[in-house]
Amino acid sequence: MSEMSPGAPTPEQPQTPVQGGGQARTPGTPGGVKKRRRGKRGGRNRNKTRVDGAASTPRAATSGSARPDSDAGSSQDIELPDPPREGKMASPQAVEAATVRKPQIGDTRPAPTVAVAAKPAPATGDGESKPKSRNRRGGKRGGRNRRKSSDRSSDNPVVGTDAELIERRRGKERNGKAVGRYMMCVQVREEFTQVAMLEGRSLIEHYVSRPADDETQIHGNIYLGRVQNVLPGMEAAFVDIGTQKNAVLYRGDVQFDKDDVVEQGPDPRIEQVLKSRQMILCQVTKNPIAAKGGRLTQEVSLPGRFVVLIPDSRTYGISKRLPEGERRRLRGILDRIKPEQHGIIVRTAAENATEHELTTDLTRLIEQWNDIRAKAEKATSPTLLYREPPLAVRVIREEFSSDYRGIVIDDAALYEEVRDYIGAFNPEFADRIELYDAEKEGLPLFEQHRVHEQLRKALDRKVWLPSGGSLIIEHTEALTVIDVNTGKNVGKSNLEETVFHNNLEAADEIARQLRLRDIGGIIVIDFIDMEIRDNRRKVLEAFKDALSRDKTRTQVFEISELGLVEMTRKRIGEGLLTNFADPCVTCEGRGVMIDLAMLD
Repeated sequence: MSEMSPGAPTPEQPQTPVQGGGQARTPGTPGGVKKRRRGKRGGRNRNKTRVDGAASTPRAATSGSARPDSDAGSSQDIELPDPPREGKMASPQAVEAATVRKPQIGDTRPAPTVAVAAKPAPATGDGESKPKSRNRRGGKRGGRNRRKSSDRSSDNPVVGTDAELIERRRGKERNGKAVGRYMMCVQVREEFTQVAMLEGRSLIEHYVSRPADDETQIHGNIYLGRVQNVLPGMEAAFVDIGTQKNAVLYRGDVQFDKDDVVEQGPDPRIEQVLKSRQMILCQVTKNPIAAKGGRLTQEVSLPGRFVVLIPDSRTYGISKRLPEGERRRLRGILDRIKPEQHGIIVRTAAENATEHELTTDLTRLIEQWNDIRAKAEKATSPTLLYREPPLAVRVIREEFSSDYRGIVIDDAALYEEVRDYIGAFNPEFADRIELYDAEKEGLPLFEQHRVHEQLRKALDRKVWLPSGGSLIIEHTEALTVIDVNTGKNVGKSNLEETVFHNNLEAADEIARQLRLRDIGGIIVIDFIDMEIRDNRRKVLEAFKDALSRDKTRTQVFEISELGLVEMTRKRIGEGLLTNFADPCVTCEGRGVMIDLAMLD
């Protein structure tokens, strides 16, 4: 007897219907034997049921192993006919009832309605288990990059009672103590006050204020000034504000009423708007630096804890750093509390702020502006109308948030002032203000947190990189130059790879040094030359990403063919080096000694 393939029917088997309602094949005839295509019935899903436990093929239905789920309890279960018996042909109606045809490509009619089976019970000990679900990568359910629920919720407006908003604003806590990545240390001395901001244990920003800073640290102060002279060729005017150096007011910072301009035009010149000896209200936007005086603007702004008031303006805005849902919530509040005659900008610190807190802050700023205007109407000479609060309070107002785990102050008077300020606007943060007792601790505050050690390194012109490379930072009158060197970094694979990783480390460290040293103005960075253009792009992207953590406005241009990166950073202060050092009286800051004997 010849052997038959496992998939061929035996002569004793009855005629079986072809799936899909086709003609039955006759056993024993070679033409009627249809070979099973490879892979048609195989795979991990071959034992899955289609409808209420019915087998996926007629053969499985005849085995008696597949039966309707008795646990479903549904009265709409499909009644399948008895399996065909030997010697008896199944009727076409029975074949159609027992076979569920899958929709095929090209069908124009809808798939046949099939009763939905009850959800299978979880796996039990009788050998039945729930089939595994297969998630396709990149499908609707996504993978590791699918959007988190917290990201989705950030698009929705934040709602809740005032107590819930304040509790949400407190941030994370552990064992009753605030958890944050930042910390602020304030050290007070008779000659100066220093503020250090730490990220973990690393120093990231440093501020210095001295008692004589009514001449040098006047950023944000509001004055009644007198125009000394107008320079049409420079489109600027010099204004006497009562300091040793006259401040400069450029054409773009002048505010005027069109009705007051005699010669009407789309853009009047500065000499048409300002006259010599004219009294104007102005605010300092940049401190005096070296021989240059401060810079002024006539668009006055009063910053508060949550909002910034812009008097006599239509400016209206909300910080872009806030989530979209929070912006919509705050926009609804501003529509109710915004004054008609003043502009307002909502700060990042207003996240989760209540309507009462915003209203209180805005009311205080309006009263402050009314006092400033009343003083200006009575004054007849250049006068200081508004002075910014002390350095520590100013930095806390601009920076402090739930990301800070605490503020440590070593002066009792300043501690009380800061605590009262925080208690007025953010009482939930009042317990994060700590008074440091140097005598009890045995070390000064900055020594305890290793601030002085990091400041000494920040004052050096050379900065070492983790892999052995180095940075050389040089200050000039026009710009700051940063040179990147491989130094002790010899690499492991090839020159291009060594240079690429050295430049990546340099990009991250340069961004940190710019913040720590408070370097502003024009900055030129000489990265090590890279042959591969894609490596240049990656280094520039890494540098921009590192700069995104800096709140000071920066602008970065593309890497040149020489490997140079040109950028600008808004100059606010004099910088760390200027605060701690004076020019050399011998070489006058040139760094070299000229041998005058050779010139005789």
